[in-house]
Amino acid sequence: MSAAHGTTCPYCGVGCGVTIDRQNDGALAVSGDVTHPANQGRLCVKGSALGETLDLAGRLLQPQLDGRAVSWDQALDQVAQRFSRVIEQHGPQAVAFYASGQLLTEDYYVANKLMKGFIGAANIDTNSRLCMASAVVGYKRAFGGDAVPCCYEDIEQADLVILTGSNTAWAHPVVYQRLVKARRQRPQMRVVVIDPRETATCDIADLHLPLRPGSDAALFTGALHWLAEHQGLDSAFLQQHAGGTEATLAAAAEWSPQRVAAFCELPLERVLAFFQLLTASRDWVTLYSMGINQSASGADKCNAIINLHLAGGRIGRVGSGPFSITGQPNAMGGREVGGLANQLAAHMGFNAEDIDRVQRFWQAPRIARQPGLNAVELFQAVAAGQVKAVWIMGTNPAVSLPDADAVRQALKQCPLVVVSEVMAATDTAELAHIRLPALAWGEKEGSVTNSERCISRQRAFLPPPGAARADWWILSQVAQRMGYGAAFGYRHPSEIFSEHAALSGFENHGARAFDIGLLAGLDRQQWRQMKPVQWPVNGQHPDGCRRLFSDGRFFHADGRARLLPVTPRLPQNAVSPRYPLVLNTGRIRDQWHTMTRTGKAARLMRHLSEPFCEIHPEDAAEQGIADRSLVRLSSPYGWMLARAQCNPGQRRGSVFVPMHWNGQFTAQGRVDGLIPPVVDADSGQPESKHAPVRVSPWPVSWQAEIFLRAEIAAPKGIYWSRVAQDDLTHYIMAGQQPVEDWPAWLQQHFMLEGLTVQTAQLAQRGLHLIGWRQGEVQLAFYVRTQVPLLDRAAILSAFEHPPIGGPQRLALLAGRGASGQPAAGATVCSCFGVGENRIIAAIQAGCHSTEALGASLQCGTNCGSCLPELKKLIQQHASQRVA
Repeated sequence: MSAAHGTTCPYCGVGCGVTIDRQNDGALAVSGDVTHPANQGRLCVKGSALGETLDLAGRLLQPQLDGRAVSWDQALDQVAQRFSRVIEQHGPQAVAFYASGQLLTEDYYVANKLMKGFIGAANIDTNSRLCMASAVVGYKRAFGGDAVPCCYEDIEQADLVILTGSNTAWAHPVVYQRLVKARRQRPQMRVVVIDPRETATCDIADLHLPLRPGSDAALFTGALHWLAEHQGLDSAFLQQHAGGTEATLAAAAEWSPQRVAAFCELPLERVLAFFQLLTASRDWVTLYSMGINQSASGADKCNAIINLHLAGGRIGRVGSGPFSITGQPNAMGGREVGGLANQLAAHMGFNAEDIDRVQRFWQAPRIARQPGLNAVELFQAVAAGQVKAVWIMGTNPAVSLPDADAVRQALKQCPLVVVSEVMAATDTAELAHIRLPALAWGEKEGSVTNSERCISRQRAFLPPPGAARADWWILSQVAQRMGYGAAFGYRHPSEIFSEHAALSGFENHGARAFDIGLLAGLDRQQWRQMKPVQWPVNGQHPDGCRRLFSDGRFFHADGRARLLPVTPRLPQNAVSPRYPLVLNTGRIRDQWHTMTRTGKAARLMRHLSEPFCEIHPEDAAEQGIADRSLVRLSSPYGWMLARAQCNPGQRRGSVFVPMHWNGQFTAQGRVDGLIPPVVDADSGQPESKHAPVRVSPWPVSWQAEIFLRAEIAAPKGIYWSRVAQDDLTHYIMAGQQPVEDWPAWLQQHFMLEGLTVQTAQLAQRGLHLIGWRQGEVQLAFYVRTQVPLLDRAAILSAFEHPPIGGPQRLALLAGRGASGQPAAGATVCSCFGVGENRIIAAIQAGCHSTEALGASLQCGTNCGSCLPELKKLIQQHASQRVA
């Protein structure tokens, strides 16, 4: 027998249901919840590996005050006293909270209530500002409310799916696999991918538009003009249900296909092919994400997309709608409770009527009456000394915010930095005066809302470790110590959820999109058992609502939607002779945000093990950059090191670098240190997708890898990246200064005392060294002038099963397996640990389809995230045969 727990994945905004089975031996098995509407049993590789991230290694388990462990009473008293002192001396605008889409809705609600209702300032913002603030503005301007109109089923039912600014295959794999399956079942469906890069998402594209970075608004505005010129407008819908049509069409009339093609730097025939697909297709869904939102004109790009759907009447019906898909598990929940600095709770704003309504509901003594500082402004205010106390909850702004080095410096000089965190060591936590241990996924109870407005429960299946506590409890305890006890006497998160739900329905009467008033009456047991439901949940929709606006009624006062004239414009930070390339940032397949959780799972580090810079081969050649060499990227704001990846699918003049690496995992790999603090004037969202940079070779004297049983920090003054391995420390390293005596260098940095050392001296200053103790491998080190070509799987196996006999030990010294078989190669399928070399060998032996590879090696048969890469390998190697 086993005990099963239903919960929700803590990663992206897809909001997948997860089933945790506790076996008789206490082991936990993770699987997809077949009953959850978001994923119907599917999980991506990150979700499948959740069970590998539940250990307590590196956890913050005790409150810390100025670097020493203290009791909760001491820590909470100090937070309350220090915040109160700043407020007394400098006013409420001198304090701020910075929250996270990793918080549960109940945590978020308490934080927002404390800051805006009782401290009396609106200086609470969230890392969700970095991913979806422009989408919020776009929806509010068009619909009168922050209301995503679609559901995932619409993607499956559409005749045309447009994926723009989203590498969905990697960033939202389960949604992508739903699309792949639907397209297989409905071959008439067409898919368009709009992205400067050729990404894994292009695998199923009928049309890829590799447009000029930042030019998306012109493409959609031109498409609107095309509809107007080719009888593609839904005139009845526009006349009855929308305003602003005439001015918007007049602005779009300037954007002929020819002008669009020139502005977007696209072939005219591709632009026309896209426009013709629009007029030929009955239903469209446009799925958009960070590539649209993270722009100085992100809100306008969102409205250009929404304009197209309104004008064509492709909204409020099955298979149609503008669908912003969020990056975090509870970005939507944060929007609902007012986690953004320009909102009050329950989707209310800073107008007199809403301020009065929320103040009366909360019985708030000094409610905020104007918007607060958004994320970028907040940390600039810290740097300027205007904000003197900041409480950071569940996020890592010293890595993730633009101009990250300036953020780090601002926190260093801030008089009071409080961090609520799961891990003891993050780039941000290391700058805190007070660290508060928070519960992690699997330990905390609450709710989250996904990209399709579906509210799901996140349930605890593990006991609280050490002194860790729920964020809502920590916040409530501080509020009580600040004198607000009557309003924060919560005993259970279900009470917070009920209050949140009640506020959403308070004096609503259909005027506000977000309304879950019918859930306010849930008792503790009903809340525990609550099933996934899409809001609104009220008298009109007692069982929730799949899609919005099917009745043509919107949330502006007149009930009509708004089209907005859009003037397409390019990013304001132009390239120059000094910084000639455009930097684009984003996610990779197997990592999440700043790797706090995914970086613990060894198999998630094997696909891409270090920060990289994807560059077109011709750009690389012009800069003297070789594939797999180390490069230095620099901008006016900072610099970083990364491994070059030459890829013809990368647009010329642009480079791509992932956002995930931080100071815990690499020496100088924080890409946001290069990003200028430029934001959208309407949304405050940073332009993380566009920064002029210079990329140049970073010449090195040596490159190495080391595996060892001890937990030892990497040496300073070199390049290094740490690769998670089970019970081992593994570094990839390189240095510019020659090393004359490698054993002495290893002794200095990694301690060889008590080890029996086996060495092989190679030409050109190369050395391989194995350290033994009592027949077990303690250390394996490989250094050469170029990147060592190693069979990592064989080396790792030697630590678990020590090689016996001369040939096996010599094979380990050579960095390969004793069997003579070729190394597995870079991991392609993380679910089953299948390497590139094994896949190529199988292809050359006759496996010329993904199905054949799956039958032979299992790759591609679980989450499906590696299927695009498998197809590429088949294309490259199917014509080759093993003699």
